[in-house]
Amino acid sequence: MKKIGIISDTHAYWDNKYQQYFESCDEIWHAGDIGSTEIADRLAAIRPLRAVCGNCDGGDLRRMFPEILRWKCEDVDVLMTHIGGYPGNYDARIRSRIYASPPQLFIAGHSHILKVKYDKTLGLLHINPGAAGLQGWHRERTLIRLTIEGNKFTDCEVITLGTH
Repeated sequence: MKKIGIISDTHAYWDNKYQQYFESCDEIWHAGDIGSTEIADRLAAIRPLRAVCGNCDGGDLRRMFPEILRWKCEDVDVLMTHIGGYPGNYDARIRSRIYASPPQLFIAGHSHILKVKYDKTLGLLHINPGAAGLQGWHRERTLIRLTIEGNKFTDCEVITLGTH
């Protein structure tokens, strides 16, 4: 069993609540637009960090993190990218990969729109944790915690960090 903290679109903004909510997790997954290597380092100091670079991330972050990451967590096939769309409207950059070999969990950021949605057609859970930073048009800053046990998802929590 693994408890996962999922975050996106920090845009170089640090909030001490990240540590508060992630210290009980086994891993932290960042879905891009990290904004600075300092944010990546601070998250990695809390728990092991898996991350993808986003469209606003510069050279150092692009060298540290890939655009697309796929791995197994417990018995779940996970695919994470920054710009990915959502069920029924996957982004062209990732659509063919998703349809050719659907993961069980697909994580994307970018839109700053919090979304947890099951894709019945492909049998996958899609999560966009919204945006945790200050940059962007979103009103509430959010992140997600999720437990993965075997091939099951439990205890999905949407955490509101505050407004901006």
